[in-house]
Amino acid sequence: MNINQPISEFIDAPNTLEFIVPNTEYFLQFIQDKPYIIATTELTGDLLLAYVDQAYTDELFDELGSFFQFAQSTVLGLLGERELAAAGILEVQEQPFLRLRGQGVLVGIIDTGIDYTSDVFRYEDGTSKIAAIYDQTTRGQVPYGLSVGIEYSQEQINQALASDDPLSIVPVTDPVGHGTFLASVAAGRDTEDFIGAAPDAELLVVKLKPAREYYRRKFLVPPEQENAYSSATVMLGIDYAVRKAQDLGRPVAICLGLGTNFGSHGGLSVFEQYIATISRLPAVALTLAVGNEVNARHHYLGTIEDMQQPHRVELRVGDDAGDIYLSIWSSAADRIAVSITSPAGEVVERVPAVDLGSLERRLILEPATVIVEYYFPTLGKGAQNTVIKILNATPGIWTITLYGEIILEGTFHIWLPIRGFVSPNVEFLLPNPYYTVVIPATTFQALTTGGYNDIQNSLYEQSSWGPNALELQVPDLVAPAVEVVGVYPLIGLGTMTGTSVAAAITTGAAALALEWGIVRGNYLSMCTCQIRAYLIRGAIRMPGVEYPNPQTGYGQLNLFNAFNLLR
Repeated sequence: MNINQPISEFIDAPNTLEFIVPNTEYFLQFIQDKPYIIATTELTGDLLLAYVDQAYTDELFDELGSFFQFAQSTVLGLLGERELAAAGILEVQEQPFLRLRGQGVLVGIIDTGIDYTSDVFRYEDGTSKIAAIYDQTTRGQVPYGLSVGIEYSQEQINQALASDDPLSIVPVTDPVGHGTFLASVAAGRDTEDFIGAAPDAELLVVKLKPAREYYRRKFLVPPEQENAYSSATVMLGIDYAVRKAQDLGRPVAICLGLGTNFGSHGGLSVFEQYIATISRLPAVALTLAVGNEVNARHHYLGTIEDMQQPHRVELRVGDDAGDIYLSIWSSAADRIAVSITSPAGEVVERVPAVDLGSLERRLILEPATVIVEYYFPTLGKGAQNTVIKILNATPGIWTITLYGEIILEGTFHIWLPIRGFVSPNVEFLLPNPYYTVVIPATTFQALTTGGYNDIQNSLYEQSSWGPNALELQVPDLVAPAVEVVGVYPLIGLGTMTGTSVAAAITTGAAALALEWGIVRGNYLSMCTCQIRAYLIRGAIRMPGVEYPNPQTGYGQLNLFNAFNLLR
């Protein structure tokens, strides 16, 4: 950073990247003589958002080792591709002694933005039910020492709605439509042909800033995939929603319909631990979608029995697959090395496993390039992370051979990126459907939601299966996820399928629980953990099915039954 350069200019520069570290005296002293690192926002859980000039990343790897690798962001994508009655929400809205509709509660949507001009987000007098919008994609006045973005108040939104040109006053849109749809499902107001789960709740909306080019290149995000967001900006958005709700003195139910496969899936990353911390805060309910990965053939589970027997994994690659990112995770007790064989039989010989060791090899008989990277011990349980990147992958069967250099446990997982972040014609020949719940739904204590088809009363065929990599039970439950009705920008009513809409319905149910518990004074310290317990107990369980299970958790969401069990 140039000594005369404004901090905002440095943060917005294309060669700057964000990372998150524990807010410790050691780190603050470490950066004192490093003007190319700027520490900015303090996040909940005693974490610190910092920025560094990309030119110094190699130096940070040398000084901090694997710690810096896992302080960097991961990249998340969207998880959305008769609902309220099936979830027991309409009964709670209409039951004479409950009549819960979200009054006094905020619903936080951390997503792609919102069409704030839609009727489902406006009261009868034309004013907005959106308490505030935090737009990270631009820069302006923003509270809480947040390093990016601009905040628009309810007063500014109402001024915009009263004008002939709303976008000239509050220039927030949702060109993707995902955030608008989830907001309508969770908290859309009554119209002639639609109602959201918590229609009287007000909204806090965060429009996420797209991931920086550095992270897109690092995780080989396809050029055509526009909806990629860094975990650091997601955390910043959640922190904003929590702080804003605290300032307004109101409980908040937050919906996160995004996820990633870039990580160990064990709940121990900085991102997952942050989510667990938020889930313990009073007056906050955090709901996560588990993803749509079970049939994607993107997960492999294997075991190296002993050091004399290598384990071979086959990956089918179709035409024009582009670049492929594979993430291998093995235990702290093991050390594993890899070699790669191309479809034409060209071999990248065994690469010895050394922390921060890497190899890049351009193939001779094919136009592909293979990169191998090792990181260990990682944060959390000290596992080994092996990254394989295949650039310009040729079609055919690629073989990854894993060798045990030290083997005490032998089990390993391999994940491809989520749908949309890798070509659909890339898959494992022998995939494993378990452990396909995406990060951060692999965390502890948050409310995790899978999807089911309420029309056919069957599991949504793409809903990810648990458990997480540490054998934690996920999902907690399932909610309607197939052809759910909601509102799109400009178009109006439409349908969406995916676990993100199941999470939006569950977020609405959590908002009604917060109204009962905090607004009405029945449970003033209510947080995600209590709501999770109530919804688990009230879930509908099918006869002859063992619960909990990795597909549907403890059953199908039914809020009315949860209240019945409180009697």
